[in-house]
Order: sequence, then C-alpha cells, then structure tokens
Amino acid sequence: MDFMEKIIIRFAEKDDYENVEKIMKQVQNLHINWRPDIYKECETVLPFELFLAEIEKGTIVVAEADGKIAGVLSFMQRRIESVTHVTRKVVFIDSIAVDENFRGRGIGTKLLDFAKDIAQKMNCDGVELQVNAKNSAAMEFYKKFGFTEKSVNLELLSYK
Repeated sequence: MDFMEKIIIRFAEKDDYENVEKIMKQVQNLHINWRPDIYKECETVLPFELFLAEIEKGTIVVAEADGKIAGVLSFMQRRIESVTHVTRKVVFIDSIAVDENFRGRGIGTKLLDFAKDIAQKMNCDGVELQVNAKNSAAMEFYKKFGFTEKSVNLELLSYK
C-alpha cells in the first residue's frame, strides 16, 4: 500500500493538541532561524484555548499518517470588499505545517487539497496564504501546487 493512501485528513480534536503544538513549534523554530529580529522563542506557540476555539469553529485540520499527527492546517474565510476591489470570498490559510519527520510524503498536498475542497464547498473564489520569503522550499511547493504570486510584502527596517 502506498504511503499516500494511509493519510487521513480530518478536523482536529481536543486530544490532538500536544502533537499540533509540537508541529507548530517546529515551524516557529524555522521562523526564528530565518528572522530572529522578528520571531522569538516562546513556550507555547498555539495556546490551548485558541486551539479549542478553532476546533469549535471547525477551522483546524490535521493530517494523520499511520495513526500519528503528521500535519496541521488552520484556515479562515475572508471576505474582501472595498470600493477599489472586486468583492471576493477566499479561504485564507493561516497556517499549514508538516512534521519534519513526515515531509516529502504528500501530506502537504493532501492538506492543500482539503483547503481547496473547503473553498469549493463554501462557494469561495480561491485559496490564499502567505509564506516567509526565506522559505524557498515552501514557495516551490506552493507554486508546484498551482499558487501564483498575488503581492509581495516589503519592509524598510528602522534603525535606532
């Protein structure tokens, strides 16, 4: 049986918290390595109360591989509406992460497929996310999946 066939994508449950937090800490550590001027060490990346609230709203999903939590996706629906923009509804991926021990096995693809399905069910116009400019592996992955650049964030650091 192919590994991809053993991956189950499901809405998160209370008992998943410890494993989800572990994955979120892995991502936080990547961000700290890339941008220690912005990201800092913290004891808890995803507070339990926030995790429970996301479960309640149905906006946090896990990927289970061989009975272990191997990935996490949190999302929200956004309505983009202004005088200068066409009104659009999108699923915005707030966070997507795969445990470092499970990367390269198709889990991220399955999570994105789930997000795409959710967007279709919610009658949304698309799926959007942001990615750290230093995360070239993720950029390549998203582009391979079909994402295109929508905008680019720039910064001018303030020097004291």
